[in-house]
Amino acid sequence: MRLKFSYVLVTVAMLFCLSLSLERKAYGYVDPGSGLLILQGIGTVLTGVLFTLRSRIKALFTKSKPAETSAPDTASSAAKV
Repeated sequence: MRLKFSYVLVTVAMLFCLSLSLERKAYGYVDPGSGLLILQGIGTVLTGVLFTLRSRIKALFTKSKPAETSAPDTASSAAKV
């Protein structure tokens, strides 16, 4: 089984190297607005993550009140008698 895995791994690595050696030049054009579009996409993803995790983020910045013990108050009991 290990031999078969290494055979597949070597084959994939050789095909990858072959694909890099046969690369052709790309005469593409990147529009000046493309950078802004990428920035907008990153901002959208970040806003979505913050909106989804807003309750956990709020818990980081707010203090929770410590739990009070419900022990009977002996001073008020003695005053009633």
